[in-house]
Amino acid sequence: MEKGNQEKIILINEPEFSEGELAIHEGFMREALAEAQKAYELEEVPIGCVIVKDGEIIARGYNSVERDKHPLAHAEMKAIDEAVKKTGWRLTGCDMYVTLEPCEMCKGAISWARLRNVYIGTDNQKGLNHKAIFCFGILREECYNILVRFFRELRRQK
Repeated sequence: MEKGNQEKIILINEPEFSEGELAIHEGFMREALAEAQKAYELEEVPIGCVIVKDGEIIARGYNSVERDKHPLAHAEMKAIDEAVKKTGWRLTGCDMYVTLEPCEMCKGAISWARLRNVYIGTDNQKGLNHKAIFCFGILREECYNILVRFFRELRRQK
């Protein structure tokens, strides 16, 4: 991985918040738990999420993969989708509270959305339960060249 592209990971096992800060974080996590309860009542894996901007909840989501029969119906993805409809696709200045450590798909979406902080209730002990086989190199040159051409033209337009 190139030096400038390294993901910044901060693990907080025992957060050091003031009593007032802790109360605020707990309040938002309780809202995420309320979303998880909705999933639980639908017999879904109980994961909930809220996105906060300027101290206000702007989006909510709960897991509904089975009900929606859709692999993207994760709490985080649904909350991000709702938030970007209100603020635009860059969620800079927004924080996420989620009851379970996000999966790799959701971590990618969190990164692309530019969320500032992610507060996680509990870690994911299981990780991914399916391993796909990834095959690289089919029409590699053509695939590479279209990307190079696109970004070259984009730079010329600026």
